[in-house]
Amino acid sequence: MTSWVGRTAAEIAAAVREKRATPREVVAEYLARIERLDARTGAFRTVRAEAALAEADEVASRAGLADLPLAGVPVAVKDNLSVRGEANRNGSAATSSAPAADDHVTVARLRAAGAVVVGLTNVPELCVFGTTEGVHGTARNPWDLSRTAGGSSGGSAAAVAAGLVPVALGNDGMGSLRIPAANCGLVTLKPGHGVVPAGIGNGDWFGMSENGPLATTVEDLRLVLSVLADAEFGRRVDPAPLTVAVSLRSPLLGVRVGKPYTSAVREAAGLLAGAGHRLRRAEPPYPASLGVTALRHWTAGTAVDAEGLDPARLARRTRVHAAVGRRFVGAVRTGEARERLRRRLEPFFAEHDVLLMPALARRSPEAGPWHERGWLRNLLLNTNYSPMTPTWNLTGWPAMSVPFGTLPSGTPRAVQLVARPGSEAVLLEVAGQLEELRPWRRTAPLDQIPRSGGGV
Repeated sequence: MTSWVGRTAAEIAAAVREKRATPREVVAEYLARIERLDARTGAFRTVRAEAALAEADEVASRAGLADLPLAGVPVAVKDNLSVRGEANRNGSAATSSAPAADDHVTVARLRAAGAVVVGLTNVPELCVFGTTEGVHGTARNPWDLSRTAGGSSGGSAAAVAAGLVPVALGNDGMGSLRIPAANCGLVTLKPGHGVVPAGIGNGDWFGMSENGPLATTVEDLRLVLSVLADAEFGRRVDPAPLTVAVSLRSPLLGVRVGKPYTSAVREAAGLLAGAGHRLRRAEPPYPASLGVTALRHWTAGTAVDAEGLDPARLARRTRVHAAVGRRFVGAVRTGEARERLRRRLEPFFAEHDVLLMPALARRSPEAGPWHERGWLRNLLLNTNYSPMTPTWNLTGWPAMSVPFGTLPSGTPRAVQLVARPGSEAVLLEVAGQLEELRPWRRTAPLDQIPRSGGGV
């Protein structure tokens, strides 16, 4: 009997379209794996076993099955996006438990393409932080169960890295796709503003949040992104060499980038130079005020999302984050600081097609009850381990995390690629070259990792 666990979304969809597999047997196999392993990863808040099998049967009955790009592919959805018939809890005890009446547009597009939603994944409360834990569970890195999967799309990343689904849907307001992808050895792309419908929370964190897929291959990433965007991201014909800027320092003053991550950038730069691209060491002209700008937008976004929720039912770190942000909402809403940042960085990207930089500054923190710890402790933790991503939410430009080798512990490390607006296809092309030149192991050997966690 053919096993579909571990296959790519593209392989599964092709098999279903060609009647070599049925959606039900694919989905049932993944549901069995979730039942067996998710207690260790904490990826899912809720699993839709019965509903998913019914959805699989509905997909199989469609007249146009042969034309569905994601026919029968099991997917997981981040628990801040509406799935018809399921509560949208956003990681909180303060949100409504009433089932959603409609799918979010991105979920609707996945389902229309033939995908089957098997469950909703864990997030930190209101998707604020770069670690995933709270009243609904703790998402752990399948490569090292003692470590957080990251956040805020931590449950979605854990689900894909553990082979519980081939692809998952998440979103990114300050790095929430790229951070967990970098931790868990996945490839992801935060699209530029307006490429994929947003509609996240109360205003998309002032337009900074974008929906996107988490995948184990660039082919799957391209496939799912095309469905979400309702657009093609084709490859360049006879592509000319690109000018790639190589940056090693943190955008935020005073934050040091660890050697494993700078080494990954240097090694990736060598591979891209060998592939014919023009590599140039160059640091973007980040303003000294960038950290303050990022903090104001980060906290203000939470302040808006927390409106109307009972503060007594929010975790202390969330309450403080929102309280800090209330004083900045008016100034942030104007968009002036973000426009100044874009103007400052545009000349750099006029000279360079792609920016290659670290995805993280250090490895993911230990998994634990960070939601029970103080706000300042969480703030410092997040700032020191993931300072590399927020700039590209502030600008609204596309950015992606690409697996690249391993840390000394054996857990994945990653690099980040950034480009000017409209360059998603270029980023996918460069990521595909890195995947070809330095292939990565697609899923964690979860069955071989001790229950107490992995090495350090």
